[in-house]
Amino acid sequence: MTEATGLPPRESMDYDVVVVGAGPAGLAAAIRLKTLSSEISVVVVEKGSAVGAHILSGAVVDPIGLDRLAPDWRDDADCPLKTLVSEDRFYFLTSSGGVRLPNWPMPRLMNNHGNFVGSLGALTRWLGSRAEGLGVEIYPGFAATELLFGDRGEVVGVATGDMGVGRDGRPKASFTRGMELKGKYVLLAEGARGSLSKLAIARFGLDSASGPQKYGIGLKELWQLAPDRFRPGLVQHTFGWPLAKGSTGGSFLYHYGDRLVSVGFVVHLNYQNPTLSPFDEFQRFKTHPLVRDTFAGGKRLGYGARAIASGGWQSVPKLVFPGGALIGCAAGFLNFARIKGSHNAILSGMLAADRVHEALSAGRSNDELAAYDQEWRGSDIGADLYKVRNVKSLWSRFGLVAGVGLGGFDMWTNQLFKTSLFGTLKHGKPDSSTLKPISEVAPIVYPKPDGVVSFDKSSSVFVSNTNHEEDQPVHLRLTDPTVPIRENLPRYGEPARLYCPAGVYEVVYADEARRTEPRFVINAQNCVHCKTCDIKDPAQNITWVPPEGGGGPNYSDM
Repeated sequence: MTEATGLPPRESMDYDVVVVGAGPAGLAAAIRLKTLSSEISVVVVEKGSAVGAHILSGAVVDPIGLDRLAPDWRDDADCPLKTLVSEDRFYFLTSSGGVRLPNWPMPRLMNNHGNFVGSLGALTRWLGSRAEGLGVEIYPGFAATELLFGDRGEVVGVATGDMGVGRDGRPKASFTRGMELKGKYVLLAEGARGSLSKLAIARFGLDSASGPQKYGIGLKELWQLAPDRFRPGLVQHTFGWPLAKGSTGGSFLYHYGDRLVSVGFVVHLNYQNPTLSPFDEFQRFKTHPLVRDTFAGGKRLGYGARAIASGGWQSVPKLVFPGGALIGCAAGFLNFARIKGSHNAILSGMLAADRVHEALSAGRSNDELAAYDQEWRGSDIGADLYKVRNVKSLWSRFGLVAGVGLGGFDMWTNQLFKTSLFGTLKHGKPDSSTLKPISEVAPIVYPKPDGVVSFDKSSSVFVSNTNHEEDQPVHLRLTDPTVPIRENLPRYGEPARLYCPAGVYEVVYADEARRTEPRFVINAQNCVHCKTCDIKDPAQNITWVPPEGGGGPNYSDM
């Protein structure tokens, strides 16, 4: 038994490389390492119940990463990425109509010609099978909850969470101790706002020289359309309605596969009105005359939500620390303007793997992979992000319409002249600091869902296949349990009940009519692991940590 906890000691396993997260970045790193040397031992841990279970994306995939990682992917009958983009459409929406923008003045990098539409979850499963075929050990259903440190403060591995712990924190009859997975290098590929990545950034001051990371929340549904509504390869984006002044974002709608369409909406988390609900903005968007008819005769198959890192070039932190590195969306490599990140995730996983291979070949371990941090800006990742580095800032400063125009102009100058009249704009304050007091805004009133194209949160969580063991510690932790009612409720109307896309947070009154004796309730079993609460809470009082391994959504081909 360990003296500090009274629990049995963890068992330990040693590897050359430990990867946290079986997404495109983590699996690309693992595949690249085993391609470079079959002798390198690699383990990947994944908190989802299966590879791909927590993957949520549009997705339109730029194939540059796949072409380098697996040049034969187009010839592999098992690869699920089959639908080429056939048409690009851009619209500016008003409440009752829309204006289609011509394609010819669009910056070249916004052109989706040559890209593929598909399910990133299915693609991730295919990558997982390739990795296992090369000898990579993949353990889904095991959440990495702790970084392990050596005598010099270097990262030497991770620990997976204990399982079978009751809500009171005591072991149940089913208790199983977590494992220690030790490695010469640890690659964190958890996606945006990963819990271990957040700890590493804070412990090693990785963001001391970068601007604050900026985020959006992406909400998505998967539909199967009626045959007469399906347009294979159609890619459609909109901006404008339903978002009002003080908020920015836009939609996507992608046709692919067997009459499938991915429809989604992104709301940037620097919005100002605390009564805004990203979920309800998404539902309202689908009722627009330009969009609604797409779903006539169709069936909604799935729903999900996920925070995305949108700060780009100037928000990427230092990527390396003693013993490991950040890769993929954990590093902030999503191209906000293109709403694409899987290609950069794959490229970053490969770049980090190359540097790990060099270090291992030289007999090094648990040091900083300095070359990886130095090289990314000069790589294709840097070239992709540099051209759009000012788009987010321009939207934030000048609003949606003017910001979009200026952002397009800036992308063209970067494309043609490799420079910008704006230089490199800094991002403003963090997204948690942008809300106005509720007394200074006009409350937003949303229509009731019709159950045909718009839905409520509870039915949406149901089709996300979200499941958690109920008798476990709440994984949404309040630093001060009194803050939601004492501070956030009177000042902001407690925005957690609205920015959460899954109905996790509620304010419940003893007397609803008189609104007396309010209580803050956390329905943790509804959580779809989007991390929005960890980002947007104005008091920064909520910390998201992984629940028991395997818990959360179980997305099917999202």
